[in-house]
Amino acid sequence: MKGSTRDGFGRALCQLMAENERIVAITADLRTSTRIGACPQRFPDRFFEVGVAEQNLAGIAAGLALGGKTVFATSFACFSPAINWAQIRQSICYNNLNVKIVGSHAGLATGPDGATHQALEDIALTTVLPKMTVVAPADSEQAATLTRLLAQKPGPAYLRLTRPKTLELDSFRFNIAWKPLRLGRPQQLNKGTGLTIVGFGPILPEFLHIMPPQKWQRADIFNVHTLKPFNPAPILASLKRHPQIIVVEDHQRQGGLGSLLSQAIAKAGLKVKWQHLAVNDQFGHSARNFRALWRRYIFANLKLV
Repeated sequence: MKGSTRDGFGRALCQLMAENERIVAITADLRTSTRIGACPQRFPDRFFEVGVAEQNLAGIAAGLALGGKTVFATSFACFSPAINWAQIRQSICYNNLNVKIVGSHAGLATGPDGATHQALEDIALTTVLPKMTVVAPADSEQAATLTRLLAQKPGPAYLRLTRPKTLELDSFRFNIAWKPLRLGRPQQLNKGTGLTIVGFGPILPEFLHIMPPQKWQRADIFNVHTLKPFNPAPILASLKRHPQIIVVEDHQRQGGLGSLLSQAIAKAGLKVKWQHLAVNDQFGHSARNFRALWRRYIFANLKLV
């Protein structure tokens, strides 16, 4: 384990701010938790603290973007985009402003903070917004890369991050060379003959870790790091070869990757054997070990044949 996705983001943002004076950071009293604590010391003129006021976070971020800045606005996902969704919609997306909403501590992976802080609806909230790009890195290295890619792409975006240190994708022996990450294109990790596995975020490598190696080594595996724009073409091509799929996500079943992919499969007229591992219309609870939450609410429904 190299770190959490929030660690990768914080590392990349400091580097970007050193390279580009138009990049600014703003937070709602969560500089340490969102890993931008070094920014006020290194770049005091480009760091803004709004306090516990997520609506103001979005509004001030919009104003900075109107002034020509590339803005990274950080908070917990249960606060931003959940609490300030109207301001993100009206002020940022409607005006197509260059604001990157960074929602840390997403999903059941938030663990001991409990159900109130385990954002399980954020992908649904953000993918529905016009002009919004939505990304969710699978590990810390991808978080750094996607932060850089978002900084280069004009317009609003949502970057989903998680709290704990989790497995890195490069800890697995996949059988193909990976192409460089590109926004909007699923990353194929492995090539197989009998199964398709699709997921996003740190739960994907953690899921592969609990699967028997002989199962995932014979699977087409896709990391859907970009939920919007969503490109299902490589996954649909895989399903035409072997119509059996497992979709795994640390999110509600409604409104996440499963919803996006089921629409694409239905539109393509494919008949597939479908397993969707996600939270089923419920809240989580507090647990010291976030993996215990994944086992209870998500992995418990896995059926291997």
